[in-house]
Amino acid sequence: MNRTGLIIALVIAAVNGLVFGFFPELELRVGQHFHDVIDAAGHAFAWRLNPPLMLARDIGLWISTAIIIPVLVALAIKFIVPTRKMLIPGRAVIFLIATMALGPGLLVNVVLKDHWGRSRPIDVTQLGGTERYVRWWDPRGECPNNCSFVSGDVSGAFWTLAPAALAPLQWRAVAYGGALTLGAVMAVFRVMAGGHFISDVVFSGVFTFLVIWLAFALIYRWPRTRLSDARIEHAIERIAMPGYRALSSLFGKKKIGGGKKQ
Repeated sequence: MNRTGLIIALVIAAVNGLVFGFFPELELRVGQHFHDVIDAAGHAFAWRLNPPLMLARDIGLWISTAIIIPVLVALAIKFIVPTRKMLIPGRAVIFLIATMALGPGLLVNVVLKDHWGRSRPIDVTQLGGTERYVRWWDPRGECPNNCSFVSGDVSGAFWTLAPAALAPLQWRAVAYGGALTLGAVMAVFRVMAGGHFISDVVFSGVFTFLVIWLAFALIYRWPRTRLSDARIEHAIERIAMPGYRALSSLFGKKKIGGGKKQ
């Protein structure tokens, strides 16, 4: 999550935006290639119905879920028993939850997908559908919601860059490589299935990375905003302690769970 990564992401965004903004026929040709894959029942974009690819997509989606669940559990335990030390460092908890909520959650699935009316490849007239094709920068398409720009699946896959950024230094390059591979594979799957254009999946990865980069800088790098694990734990304790004391008083116990503050 350094300046070099930021520059690379911005260059990718610029090239992607310019190429497919000025030459939209390129991504339509790619879409046509996968549209022409037809199964025995006559379904176009037949890769979307291929069982191994469907299973691989589901596994990719579950990877992010499997990572974030322990983080949420650690936060919940801290709220329930605020006198106990967090099972996962406070900064890591805030960083991972915030990037998941703001990237794949708010920006991608709330702000863009439901308000940027770009139709999916499978729905546009050039590829056998009934809706008008618009370029990536045009939100005035005919899709009412859950639209093509950008990909939620790809954003979720690229979100694994966030936990990769927290990996031990000796494993960080491997973690980054795994996260980038997962995101790229998911992007290819979604294009093959007619779910997204190339520009959709590229911007999905870039936007998610930018959210992660900014959150990492705010929490870990920039001196004026940098947080500490102890400060975060103390803040959670202050929020949770009134409820904890009320329950302790209600049940006649000094400490729920008998834990000692560490």
